Amino acid sequence: MTTTLIDMAPAPWMTEGACRDEDPELFFPISASQAGADQVDRARAICEGCHVQAECLRYALANRIAHGIWGGRTEQQRRSLIRARRRRRLKMRTRP
Repeated sequence: MTTTLIDMAPAPWMTEGACRDEDPELFFPISASQAGADQVDRARAICEGCHVQAECLRYALANRIAHGIWGGRTEQQRRSLIRARRRRRLKMRTRP
């Protein structure tokens, strides 16, 4: 499969995010140290008031994005959401 320029174009919501004028590195903390935790808090605060937060999180979950803050959630929080969703689906399948 080849990638075209259309495939690489940002989704419309991406240009409307509260993060659009921020340093992208803010949303990709490199450590779990106190400095990294402060960075996560600053990034999440920006996401908190963003009107495309849900679309951003949905995009990260659908595309299994492993790194960074997306939709106000950390990597660990997104993994937890995916696991919880998977458990709910399994419960629905096993019900008579």
